[in-house]
Amino acid sequence: AVMPGLLLGDEAPNFEADTTQGRIRFHDFLGDSWGILFSHPRDFTPVCTTELGRAAKLAPEFSKRNVKMIALSIDSVEDHLSWCKVRALRSFQGAACTAASLQVTSQSVGVLKFRAGMGKVFSIFLEHPTKSGVFVFGPDKKLKLSILYPATTGRNFDEILRVVDSLQLTAYKKVATPVDWKPGDSVMVVPTLPDEEAKKLFPKGIFTKELPSGKKYLRYTPQP
Repeated sequence: AVMPGLLLGDEAPNFEADTTQGRIRFHDFLGDSWGILFSHPRDFTPVCTTELGRAAKLAPEFSKRNVKMIALSIDSVEDHLSWCKVRALRSFQGAACTAASLQVTSQSVGVLKFRAGMGKVFSIFLEHPTKSGVFVFGPDKKLKLSILYPATTGRNFDEILRVVDSLQLTAYKKVATPVDWKPGDSVMVVPTLPDEEAKKLFPKGIFTKELPSGKKYLRYTPQP
């Protein structure tokens, strides 16, 4: 039977795989960093090619946030290396190859799905090759976010950077980010934090949005 799917808060399986940078064990690869795993249906697909190029261009931004990127597809490491050299990516001076790509053979698919407990959520693109996924892991190796896209829709890397900023901020501060939040905008004080404690934690001040109900649960503060 297939093991339960990987859900938010679950620990990533510590799988091993061959990559363009050699053999890795996933937890060791992450180390003390955050990590993003991008799944690709296969190499040399047009939409994914543009995504890999965009990831390469934004590599310094992810590095600033202590985020490591790794791409996963069903093709061989040799194909991954060839993919990195195509014209669309060469314009980024080879930076695309700094994000390792995992080789997944028919044998290792079984390992990923069963022995390592990847489950339906994490391996869905292996069963449905028209899907592309984004999986964000914290330094604790636990899944913080997952998004599944159809292969015809390119992933929005500005949004991925935005959610990483939100995940990192809310992981270390007792705040949440409201709808359409961008770095630098005001954030929300978490509901479980009493007013008196909140005033001590957020010396820049707290303001409450007035609601027709009269309830004062929408508490905002400048971004810490």
